Amino acid sequence: MRASGDIEKDVRVALEHDPRLNPQRSAIDVEMQSGAVRLAGEVESIEEKRAAVEVAKGIDGVERIDDRLRVRPASALADDTLCDAVCRHLFEEPSFQGMTIHCAACGRDVLERTPHAPEGRIAVTVDGGVITLSGEVVSRAHKRLAAVLAWWTPGCRNVINALAVRPAGRDTDDEIRDAVELVLNKDPIVHSGRIDAEVRDGRVTLRGTVATREEKRLAERDVWYIEGVRDVANALEVYEGPLDTEVTRATPSGSG
Repeated sequence: MRASGDIEKDVRVALEHDPRLNPQRSAIDVEMQSGAVRLAGEVESIEEKRAAVEVAKGIDGVERIDDRLRVRPASALADDTLCDAVCRHLFEEPSFQGMTIHCAACGRDVLERTPHAPEGRIAVTVDGGVITLSGEVVSRAHKRLAAVLAWWTPGCRNVINALAVRPAGRDTDDEIRDAVELVLNKDPIVHSGRIDAEVRDGRVTLRGTVATREEKRLAERDVWYIEGVRDVANALEVYEGPLDTEVTRATPSGSG
């Protein structure tokens, strides 16, 4: 077994030399605690957060990652305001109709449809811009979508997704691919019908055509927000001609 100090040193060196990370803008603290490598600090983007975790996982002797990294938000919000905004996004999402949404900021439950037989429950708490989701949902697609909607809320610094899936099942690349299609469909800026996603071992390749470089960038960032994604290869081509702007809103499996 390697010494903790050696593992910490190797992780720091790897983080400093990875081209996806900027140590001048994103200070990452590395510490071994209870057999896990704890990453803490503030980074510029979700891409850097995910990349840092993958870099640490690749170091010899690293068995578990305790990811405490936060993403620097464009603007800060009070925790109660952020909590209320997340709950509103979840409540307005068609895929979550029939679920109970509990907002810790106001201490109340909001139930949409089926009041006598809720399809699940999501409780939202916020501490220092870190959003925690707990409760139970009916599919991994629901779980992943809830986390993405939380990430999309302005002021979010991190999302801790403690939602349980009932019934539980094995996670697969197909599950991740379904989540990619779902999330891209939810973004009104992205022409999701012109994008194909291939997933292998958690690594996503995007192919197809988009209207602008900004749409290409946003499509990639949307995918990075999805839990289980290890890397994103953006092979989207920018086409300056007219594109169909209709967006099809998908529904996760199990939502009826």
